[in-house]
Amino acid sequence: MLELIKPHQLRQSYATHLLNNGAPIEVIQSLMGHEKSETTRLYAQLSGKLRKEFYQKYF
Repeated sequence: MLELIKPHQLRQSYATHLLNNGAPIEVIQSLMGHEKSETTRLYAQLSGKLRKEFYQKYF
């Protein structure tokens, strides 16, 4: 069965790709047209590998 891709999924994928490739959250926020960084954080998710690396680096 063919699954349709929704605009929300594309935006989330775009934001996540940018974040996981080193774009600052402020840049992603601007590109997505969000007024608040909290909104951008809902869209952008760190990959498990990056999350683990940041945890090991800062904790």
